[in-house]
Amino acid sequence: MATLTVPAAVPSVSEDCEQLRKAFEGWGTNENLIIDILGHRNAEQRNLIRKTYGETYGEDLLKALNKELTSDFERLVVLWTLDPAERDAHLANEATKRWTSSNQVLVEIACTRSANQLFHARQAYHARFKKSLEEDVAHHTTGDFRKLLLPLVSAYRYEGDEVNMSLAKTEAKLLHEKISDKAYSDDDVIRVFGTRSKAQINATLNHYKNEYGHDIIEDLEADPKDDFLALLRSTVKCLVYPEKYFEEVLRSAINKRGTDEGALTRVVSTRAEFDLKIIADEYQRRNSVPLTRAIVKDTHGDYEKMLLVLAGHEEA
Repeated sequence: MATLTVPAAVPSVSEDCEQLRKAFEGWGTNENLIIDILGHRNAEQRNLIRKTYGETYGEDLLKALNKELTSDFERLVVLWTLDPAERDAHLANEATKRWTSSNQVLVEIACTRSANQLFHARQAYHARFKKSLEEDVAHHTTGDFRKLLLPLVSAYRYEGDEVNMSLAKTEAKLLHEKISDKAYSDDDVIRVFGTRSKAQINATLNHYKNEYGHDIIEDLEADPKDDFLALLRSTVKCLVYPEKYFEEVLRSAINKRGTDEGALTRVVSTRAEFDLKIIADEYQRRNSVPLTRAIVKDTHGDYEKMLLVLAGHEEA
């Protein structure tokens, strides 16, 4: 369930563009007006605003936002204004330029998006960066990381509900044997998680739990310091328990040691139109604090206001 709220009577696109232009003019930027408009428009409406703004004023709206806004607020608004496929392409490109921890972002994009969403993200990547996402992942990763990430970002999974229970039983046994032998990067392990539908993987892991008495995630906790094992755990969580995965990302981002604004921005901007309500419910269940209250406690200013709007709660 989405947390984005769109008014019943949305102003015309030309009116939105005119108001945004006014927000940029004068002695200071009217951040509240920008939040009021862009924070309450869906992806289709934002795309039309960008197109019309460019045609009307001869300036890319994203460039105007970059020029007028700063810091975490700027990044949140710009990421949000991007088309979802463009946004995923942008985040994936950033992730290919860093090592280890950013591989999780690639897993996140590859495994929590639908087959069509991932396909469109790859198309957007190709259009924006003049090369394929697969090419960059192959170039910037090595060894077991490349072995896992390449099939994940290249996947186009079947999305129906039909499952093969005989196959689930066979592959549950296979996964248990490989994991028991600590063969975490075995070709068959990667094949299962890299190609099977989410429904099929869910059936396999349910059989795994029923047959062996515990969740596969527990068996993948063997070495907390193993970066590849951590990435494999993220893969499983993103494929089967996305709301739990995102809750963990948010919990790590909002903590007593300081806020990870990058992770917080990424989750809110990518999930507000899809399932942030479910993620927020999981967050409150796990932490006994509403996500919006945690945001208020750990952020401030226009960044806080935009986060709250996208999270469905506008009162700081």
